[in-house]
Amino acid sequence: MLTEILLDAALIGAEWVLWLLVILSLLSVLAMIERAMFYGKRAIDIQALRGKLEQHFSKAEFEKAAKMLEEYAETMEARVVLFGIRDWERGAAAVEDRMTGALSTEKNRYEKYLAFLGTVGNNAPFIGLFGTVLGIIGAFENLAEGSQEAAQMVMAAIGEALVATGVGLLVAIPAVIAFNAFKTRIKKSVAQTDLLGRTLLAYLRNEKPPRGADGTAS
Repeated sequence: MLTEILLDAALIGAEWVLWLLVILSLLSVLAMIERAMFYGKRAIDIQALRGKLEQHFSKAEFEKAAKMLEEYAETMEARVVLFGIRDWERGAAAVEDRMTGALSTEKNRYEKYLAFLGTVGNNAPFIGLFGTVLGIIGAFENLAEGSQEAAQMVMAAIGEALVATGVGLLVAIPAVIAFNAFKTRIKKSVAQTDLLGRTLLAYLRNEKPPRGADGTAS
């Protein structure tokens, strides 16, 4: 009974699998375009920004440094350091804790849609293979009729079934490439954020209160 039910379900064919792959392909392309634009708008010259920040840090002008970072407020690097520098008066430990929390939030923002791309890249070939299996099951069901016309239908059905595997690979490969490229881009931003954060902490840990003319702390 169960075998017959499953066989009847399998004989529906593989066309719905192809439509599923087409939908997944469109969604993954949209995700890739959105992420590429997102990262492109947040490209930053890290060395130039670090040089400007160090000019302010060396003079203990942390408020001015924060104001400058607001110009880059959409980037991970600026948002994380800005979140910490606003609490600079509490010391390096407090700033470091705030930046650590901010970095986690920013990583989630930068990794949006990457889980979807990774899932499509890993599973689209199996979805295509499933469609191929369904197509072959239908082909052998036609073969059971025993006529020459049925045999020709079997060969045509097998050829169509194999298309599902090809489409699955076609959907998966771009998704995997984009996933790896975006992951590399995120690692670069995290590394640059760490560079700016450690630069800030280095100046905070060595910072001494300014002294008045009599030598006392003011």
